[in-house]
Amino acid sequence: MSAGPRNVETIVFDVNETLSDMAPLGAAFAAVGAPEELAAIWFAGILRDGFAAALTNDNVPFAEIAQDSAARLLTARRVEDVGDAVASIMGAMQALDVQPDVMPGIRALRSRAQLVTLSNGATAVARDLFERAGILDAFTRLLSVEDAPAWKPAGASYAYAAEVCGTAPERMLLVAVHPWDIHGAHAAGLRTAWINRDGGAYPSYLSPPDVEAPDLPGLAARLDRLG
Repeated sequence: MSAGPRNVETIVFDVNETLSDMAPLGAAFAAVGAPEELAAIWFAGILRDGFAAALTNDNVPFAEIAQDSAARLLTARRVEDVGDAVASIMGAMQALDVQPDVMPGIRALRSRAQLVTLSNGATAVARDLFERAGILDAFTRLLSVEDAPAWKPAGASYAYAAEVCGTAPERMLLVAVHPWDIHGAHAAGLRTAWINRDGGAYPSYLSPPDVEAPDLPGLAARLDRLG
């Protein structure tokens, strides 16, 4: 990190998958008679359509895209009682727990800088997630792109977070599991940390992260070693 991690004033967390454990969504799809693997297809489609809307200067709420997309996917697979099935899946998403490494990681990071979120989902979802985990008080702000000009990875989303936090982008560290989020934050002038829980390779065509760690406690240790 060019200016040194001790100069980071604000750590900005992505929420979906980075902090929330979305693995149970496969079981939620199976419970309504759909294949478990449809959960990953559904989430990828939500992101695709949200990004497409952002490119045309539209900002569509995550939940609106999620519900419509789930209904179409389940209808195509001839799932019965689609309305009830969609409600069940949305309920499962709103009842997710945090990733196993989140609580110790947040405890290790909260003394280093102010912690905030910047999610393509709703603020209320993040708040409920953190309340269930008992870590809500660790966060200074919960931010959503619903209040920004566009979804991440549009530059305006990160600029919104910087303005609200009163922090220069170069003193912010974006933490995410998604390379597209890392790429967007880098282009907006933030420093970046990629959480690589599955040990995969980072895409060669996107801007690389400043820091890589296997989990949040690992990120805290990595930042401590860097100074």
